[in-house]
Amino acid sequence: MLHEVKFLSFNEHDQVHGWIYVPACRPVGVIQLIHGFGEHSRRYLHMITSFMEAGYIVAADDHVGHGKTAIENDSWGDWGTKGYTTMVEDEKKLHDLVAEKYPDVPYFMFGHSMGSFIARMYAARYGDDLTGVTFCGTTGEWPNLKDNIARVQKLVDEGKGTESDPELGGALMGWMFARCPEGVTLGNEWICDDPYVQKDHAEDPFDAFTKPCLNRSWLYFMQMMEEISSVEWAKKVPVDLPIYNIAGDQDPVGQYGGGVYQVSNWLIETGHDVTTRLYPGYRHEIHNYADIKEDVEDGIIDFFDWCD
Repeated sequence: MLHEVKFLSFNEHDQVHGWIYVPACRPVGVIQLIHGFGEHSRRYLHMITSFMEAGYIVAADDHVGHGKTAIENDSWGDWGTKGYTTMVEDEKKLHDLVAEKYPDVPYFMFGHSMGSFIARMYAARYGDDLTGVTFCGTTGEWPNLKDNIARVQKLVDEGKGTESDPELGGALMGWMFARCPEGVTLGNEWICDDPYVQKDHAEDPFDAFTKPCLNRSWLYFMQMMEEISSVEWAKKVPVDLPIYNIAGDQDPVGQYGGGVYQVSNWLIETGHDVTTRLYPGYRHEIHNYADIKEDVEDGIIDFFDWCD
C-alpha cells in the first residue's frame, strides 16, 4: 500500500510532498527516512523496499527546495524564510501524521547526510518520539564553518538572501574532492566512486544538487550544522535512545571517519548507547554501492530489530 501525503511546511509557504510505504503484512514498526542535501527521497527506493520486506512501514518526504516539493511549489533551492529549523519541524509534522495513522508500533528514524543533521536535531528536540535512530554519512565539526556562516550572513544582511552566489558551494564544500583521484567533472564525485551512481545523481530531474541554492538557504544549511557540532547537542538527546552511526571511512562529510567518531564520542561522553560502524574504502553514499548496499541495509534492519 502507498499513501501519498502533503502538508503545509513550517515555512508557511510550501506544501511538502511525502509518501508512506506500507508492507502487505503486520508492521513491526515505522522507519522515517530523511534524505540529504540536493537530492530526494526516491533515490532510496532500494532501501525502502528492503525495509518493507523486513516488515517496516517507511515514511519519507522531499524537503522544501528539493524534489517533488520543489517542483510542485516552483521553489528549487528555496527553503523559505522561517529559519534553519524548518526541515526538522517538517519532519516532526510528518512524524505526527504517520504516528496518528499507525499508532502503537515502534517508531524509528534514518537520516543520511543532511538528513542525518536533521535526524540529530530531531533526536535532541523530539527524541522521546523515537525507539531508535540511525545516522548515516554524518559530520563532526565542519571545516571553516564559522567563517563561512559569517560570509553568507553578510550577503543576507545586504539583502542578497534570494540571490545565488555561485562561489558559495565551492567555499563550503570544495575541500571534499581532495581524495577523488579521478578529478572533478560532474561535481559530485565525492558521493561515490562508481561513475554510474555519479551520472544517475547528476542527471536526475528530481535532483536539486545541480540547481542554484539561495544564499539564505546556504545560511540555514550551515546553521543547522552549527547546532549539532558540539557535546552540548549530545546532552539534549535522550540518554536511553539507541543510536547507530554509520559511514564510509573515505567519506569527506564525516572527515574520513574522524568526524563520525567525534559524533559518537560526544554521545558516549554524555552517557548514550552508540554503535559505530565504518565501511573501509567507501565514500559518502554507502547505501548506493552495489557490493555493500544490502549489507548496509541489513545492518540498519538488524539494529532496529534489536532496539525493539
